[in-house]
Amino acid sequence: MKICVLPGDGIGVEITAEAVRVLKALGLKMEMEQALLGGCAVDATGNPYPEATQKLAQAADAILLGAVGGPKWDALPREQRPERGLLGIRKQLNLFANLRPAVLYPELANASTLKPEVVSGLDILIVRELTGDIYFGQPRGIETRTIDGVAQRYGYNTMHYSESEIRRIGRVAFEAARKRNRKVCSIDKMNVLETTQLWRDVMNELAPEYPDVELTHMLVDNAAMQLVRAPKQFDVMVTGNMFGDILSDEASMLTGSIGMLPSASLDEHNKGMYEPCHGSAPDIAGKGVANPLATILSAAMMLRYSFALEEPAQKIETAVKKVLAQGYRTGDIYEAGTIRVGTKEMGDAVLAAL
Repeated sequence: MKICVLPGDGIGVEITAEAVRVLKALGLKMEMEQALLGGCAVDATGNPYPEATQKLAQAADAILLGAVGGPKWDALPREQRPERGLLGIRKQLNLFANLRPAVLYPELANASTLKPEVVSGLDILIVRELTGDIYFGQPRGIETRTIDGVAQRYGYNTMHYSESEIRRIGRVAFEAARKRNRKVCSIDKMNVLETTQLWRDVMNELAPEYPDVELTHMLVDNAAMQLVRAPKQFDVMVTGNMFGDILSDEASMLTGSIGMLPSASLDEHNKGMYEPCHGSAPDIAGKGVANPLATILSAAMMLRYSFALEEPAQKIETAVKKVLAQGYRTGDIYEAGTIRVGTKEMGDAVLAAL
C-alpha cells in the first residue's frame, strides 16, 4: 500500500503525525512518503500543487491530507493561494465523490450546541459532488465593465452540471444508503436554478434502479434549517459542490466539534484522499493542542474505502470510542470532569487503546 502523506499547513503537520503513528501501529505493509501541498508548497516552490507532489499523488494508492491555507497567503494572486492546490489535486485525480459522515458519539452529546435529545444518536452521511459546479465552472473572473454608463468592477462565476456527473454522484449516494438505512435525500434549488432542476430530474430517473432505497428531495435553504431542527430525519444527503460545502460544515457542528469529523474524497475506483473536515487553524498551530481524532478517523476511512480493510478500520474507530469513554478530551471538546490532553497525548491514548 503506497500512501502519500500531505501534512499541509497550520495544525496539519501535528494531526497527520498522530494518524501516521496509528497506521504504523497496525503492523500493515505500507509505504508512506510525504510531500508539500498548500501554503507550505507556495513558500518552497511558488506553486500550491508542485510537480513533485503531483507525481507522488498520482503514483500513490491513497492520500492522507492534513489541512491547507491560512491568512498568511490571503494576499497572493488567486492561482497561488493554498486552496488552489486542494482544488487542483481533486480535479487532477478526479476525486468526484466526497463522503462526510456526521456521527455524534454518546460521550460528546453535551458538546453540541443543540439539545441532547435533538442530536443524540445522530448518524448521517453527506455525499458531496466535488469536481464540478460553480467552483470549477467557466467562464469566471473579475473584470471592469461599463454598466449603466459607469465603468465598474464586475465579478462572475458559472454553475453547471452534466447529466453524467449527476448520475455518477447519485449512484454513490444510493449505494451508500444500501449499507445504511436505505434513505437518500437529494438537495437542490430547483425553484430558481436550472442546473439543479436537471439535478432533480436525473436523480428521479436514477431512483428506479434502486427500488430498495427511498428517494426524497429538499430545497437547500430548507435543508439547512432542517439540519438544526431535526437532523436525525436524514440518512444519506446528496448534493452539489457548493451546497455540499456549506451543509457538511453545518452538519459537522451538530456533533460538538468539527475536530471530530473525517472525510473521504474518492474516484471511480476508490482511490481516495482522506482528510479531516476542519481547516488549518493557524491560531493554535504549533501549540500541541489540536484535536487529531478527525485525522485518525480519516485514516480508518482510508483503510475501509481504498484498501477494503474493514477489520483494521474498525480497530481504529473502536480505539477512538474507547478513548472518549475514558474521558480524554482536547480543548475543543473539553468539559468539566473530563481529562484535558494535547495532540500527542490524544494520539498516545489511541495507541494505548489499540
